[in-house]
Amino acid sequence: MRALPLAALTVAATLTATLTATLTAGAVPASAAPAGPCDTPADRQVAEVQGRGAATPLAGQTVRVEGVVTGDFQRGDQLSGFFLQDPTPDGDPATSDGLFAFARDTFKDVKVGDRVLVTGRAIEYNGWTELSPVTAVDVCGTGSVAPLRQSLPADGLESVENVLLTFPQPLTVSDHYDLGRFGEVTLSSGGRLFQPTDRPGVDPALNQRRSLLLDDGSSRQNPATLPPLARAGDTVTGLTGVLGYGFGAYRLQPTEPVAYRAANPRPARPARVGGNVKVASFNTLNWFTTLGSRGATDAAEQQRQLAKLVAALKGLDADAVGLMEVENNGRTALQALVDAVNAEVGAGTYAALTHPYPGTDAIQVGLIYKPAKLKPVGEPAASRDPVFSRPPLVQTFRRTGGGQPFTMIVNHLKSKGSCPDDGPDADQGDGQGCWNATRVKQAQALLGLTAGLPNPIVLGDLNAYGEEDPIGTLEAGGLTSVTKKHVPASQRYSYVFEGLAGELDHMLVGRQLLKRVTGAAIWHVNADEPRILDYNTEFNPPGLYRPDAYRSSDHDPLVVGLALPGGRG
Repeated sequence: MRALPLAALTVAATLTATLTATLTAGAVPASAAPAGPCDTPADRQVAEVQGRGAATPLAGQTVRVEGVVTGDFQRGDQLSGFFLQDPTPDGDPATSDGLFAFARDTFKDVKVGDRVLVTGRAIEYNGWTELSPVTAVDVCGTGSVAPLRQSLPADGLESVENVLLTFPQPLTVSDHYDLGRFGEVTLSSGGRLFQPTDRPGVDPALNQRRSLLLDDGSSRQNPATLPPLARAGDTVTGLTGVLGYGFGAYRLQPTEPVAYRAANPRPARPARVGGNVKVASFNTLNWFTTLGSRGATDAAEQQRQLAKLVAALKGLDADAVGLMEVENNGRTALQALVDAVNAEVGAGTYAALTHPYPGTDAIQVGLIYKPAKLKPVGEPAASRDPVFSRPPLVQTFRRTGGGQPFTMIVNHLKSKGSCPDDGPDADQGDGQGCWNATRVKQAQALLGLTAGLPNPIVLGDLNAYGEEDPIGTLEAGGLTSVTKKHVPASQRYSYVFEGLAGELDHMLVGRQLLKRVTGAAIWHVNADEPRILDYNTEFNPPGLYRPDAYRSSDHDPLVVGLALPGGRG
């Protein structure tokens, strides 16, 4: 073989050495290496996306931010995204350091504790600052963010939107109306919330600042798996979660288990009221024997409803009970209730009165009593004043064997719903709701009705809270609320509406009978209980139902004790 020239040998050696070095390095030169996803840095801080105001100042812009994942709710039946928080906050108390990434379940590998770089468009979604759509999520290690200590009352929560928070103070369950449907509970600092028109000294603005909505991190309605159940008045301490927003309210999505303390245990019986006669008031929440109307939709629900009502009446064990929301079908619905109670407590224990003029409304008031304890004096009477859409029922009683008489006037005044657009019955913005003018006229008519009656006791669902005009009218006319006199303020409520407790149900007595009142109580078996425990079968998990008094209605029953001279029993 012919030898190569020296110059050619030198070039070949040089090429061989270069190729060997390159292969040994295993890669192209570093200056030509492509960058990894985590090498593309954030171009905005989270606080810049949040801004100092209620809305993001970068709306519509695509941004890249860095943070640590604090809450993972990516499933479609959850929030379809995750929360991230900047571990190096900007130090401005007016800007939030948290953000929500609406990522659906596209980035399933993301989990709490991941350090991520997220690319997406900054938007304001119905008041919630978030990234949507998210186009890239790069996991670049791990990190941790300590929850920020937060307390109520709060002047505003915008500055901690999407931030991981912990509430060291005890918070009280004030509302759980949507616990079963949406997994929501309203919590409040400083005890439960009360209606501003129910008692003096309640500030509506402070109620708002004291409140926090606890959600379940889910978008599903009527979820099969429920959050923990609690009674209104129960408490939770050390609550921890991320603060989202939706449907006009800040919502804490828990990141740790929620453990309630039973600060308001179920009362097995009403408090003792003394006396030798017990009188009660009870709204039955549409006890209908006609199926598919206002009450039960089928026979199974009707039996469930009836069992709960019977348990409540047994627990009250009153000598006379004024009833509201009984179907206006003569004595049919009322007698069916009496028969069911007597089947439990003994034949003939209770008897029902026939309402002489029940009106044309779908519901009527009713009255049942124990013939062994009380004897009607005269026939039942009713007001025919057209101001009443549900005419009051009037009956005088004496204890069996004689003695001092008293007169029950059973009422269900005009409700606050179905508001007119204008006129004196429109909502005046004073907290008393609609139809207040009509309820005042009804209260005035009741005062006229009591004139000449022996020892009147006006009772029932008056659809007015304790400091509203109708109650003031009755009190100015010489009647006294026995619950205001005998029930502590913290326990004086019979109904909860939109998280605010108050007394819609009342018992007011004349001056002479007031001397005979030995005590009064409100039996909290309904207003404090989640509605998911009621008789309905449409959405309530079947395992929760019990044939007991709890959530037999949405109103708590009232009871008063009277010490009446004469008679026996």
